[in-house]
Amino acid sequence: MTNDLTETSITEAVQRTFDGADDERVRELFVRLVQHLHDFAREVRLTGDEWFTAMEFLKRVGDISTPARQEFALLSDILGLSVLVDLINRERGTSTTESTLLGPFYVAGRPTAQNGSDISGGVAGVPLFFHGTVLDADGIPVAGARVDTWHSDGEGFYDVQMPEKLHGRLAMRALLTTDDQGRFWYRSVAPRYYPVPTDGPCGEILRAANRSPMRPEHLHFWFHAEGFEPLITMLFRSDDPYLERDAVFGLRHSLVVDFVHHEAGGTAPDGTRMAEPFQTVEWTFALARKEN
Repeated sequence: MTNDLTETSITEAVQRTFDGADDERVRELFVRLVQHLHDFAREVRLTGDEWFTAMEFLKRVGDISTPARQEFALLSDILGLSVLVDLINRERGTSTTESTLLGPFYVAGRPTAQNGSDISGGVAGVPLFFHGTVLDADGIPVAGARVDTWHSDGEGFYDVQMPEKLHGRLAMRALLTTDDQGRFWYRSVAPRYYPVPTDGPCGEILRAANRSPMRPEHLHFWFHAEGFEPLITMLFRSDDPYLERDAVFGLRHSLVVDFVHHEAGGTAPDGTRMAEPFQTVEWTFALARKEN
């Protein structure tokens, strides 16, 4: 007859149940996860009421999550886990563009657009003209790279946050492809800083900690090209008031860029004579080649 489990022996007992896992990495992940979870509970002397609160919290995170509202991703973001995973896996000592977190507003079913298209979806705002170039680490253009881009509107809202206003349409996001010189370009509207969603469980954490929910103004990019490592990154507006106070820890100073202001009457990069003020952004991205 085996002895009853104790506060300390329970951990090894649970870990042994993963000994039969066919995948060694699965076994490693769960054995270490159990170790840290149990150590945490012992360290803070977790109470039954606190355990029930945690279970109910996770249930509510799941309940509020939808394909357009990824509350679990937001939870990972505000706890710094998303950026930690990126830091662990980042290429070191290269001349390629820094990566950062994906964020909760990426949508896989985005529309495909031709270079030079207006991807604003008809959303009103200050016109923004973006021109990007994609190179490898040696400065050679990467032709045919697929470029996902998405951003908020001028009030800090993404399309998935205003389905009634947009009648379910997607806006301010597209999938583009670089030309033979590694270039891609589009027109949209200038984004703005915004608070991460605080009407759900993640907002409760921020309020409990008296933390700011604000994210600085930025543009998202996700690059895929044959023979290269994927790159998830952002560009941040250089004069944004929240630049050093990103609620999800995503800022990289190498990704700070000027959003150049132009007065009405100027000529846009596509040759359009603009009757209103507009902004332009130009940036060069460098991708890392996959190792053979």
